[in-house]
Amino acid sequence: MIQTSKQTRTLATLVKDYAAYNAWANKTLINWLRTKPEELMDASVASSFHSINKTLQHYLEAQQYWLAIIKDEAPELSTYQRTAPIPTAALFDLVVEQSAAFSDFVATLNDEDLQESVLIVTEYFQSNRDKFEYIQHVMNHSTYHRGQIVTMGRHIGLTDAPMTDYNFFLLMA
Repeated sequence: MIQTSKQTRTLATLVKDYAAYNAWANKTLINWLRTKPEELMDASVASSFHSINKTLQHYLEAQQYWLAIIKDEAPELSTYQRTAPIPTAALFDLVVEQSAAFSDFVATLNDEDLQESVLIVTEYFQSNRDKFEYIQHVMNHSTYHRGQIVTMGRHIGLTDAPMTDYNFFLLMA
């Protein structure tokens, strides 16, 4: 999927590569977390979300929300009000599956699709941006929380986090 020729790079190429990167980075992080004691996923850590599990659940729900937006579907805001945590093994699977689904959908879009404006009006905010900007936001949001999870992991003794930088992904592709 990764394009290396300068002549073939377009907005769609960049966005598709970045969505593929996000899926790869999330899977890489989850595969690392699967090797750790499950009870550490719920260990309390001072952060915006108080455990690795809660952080993963947050960015899973954010990706689900934004995928609905770029697919021109009505997003389910109720997932943000979930009170019961998702069991760890199921959460790991959902993050990997949803990230792949996001990447797969983005792979179907062309430059024209990506430049289509989408108006969002919620009780929390209003925005009218092109789809590629929303996709970029989601990828950046996930990157932010992956870094947060690595830092949280360090606080609970997990010191062997995998490399998930975009350039590393490009070199491996």
